[in-house]
Amino acid sequence: MKKRLKLFYLILSASLLLLAGCTDKNAVIDQNTEVPDHNWTYLNRFRFPVKIDNEKQAYTVYMNLRVTGDYKYSNLFVLISQTGPDKKTAPKRYEMKLANKDGEWLGKGSGNLYSYQVPFLIDYKFPVKGTYTFVIEQNMRDNPLREVSDVGVRVEKAN
Repeated sequence: MKKRLKLFYLILSASLLLLAGCTDKNAVIDQNTEVPDHNWTYLNRFRFPVKIDNEKQAYTVYMNLRVTGDYKYSNLFVLISQTGPDKKTAPKRYEMKLANKDGEWLGKGSGNLYSYQVPFLIDYKFPVKGTYTFVIEQNMRDNPLREVSDVGVRVEKAN
């Protein structure tokens, strides 16, 4: 019985060390939200709060996106708003290029799903410490925009 208990604790400790080693220490947030029924409507605005503890640190902010192979465009326009502790909102329009002119997807593919992580703020310093909220909404002509699986944000410390 004692041998089994020691083996259990040894395996548990090794597993925890492995998991701790797999975390990305530079990531402040890397969060995705599933788009209901893969149909992104104008009303679906995805919110991602990010707590910034060091205003002197430079960060890179990415938009995460997953689309199916049935997505019918080679790009995607989004509006991304950033609201800081001062409650000021700064919306900006971005284009994400998803495919080459010949139709080849630029994202990482797995089955019928293509993943993208596109930077929209590089070496960015947040003005003050506090919680910032990024809101992402689709800005295409189609409503709903079909075959969009997930939308997200990643904020990481720049090197």
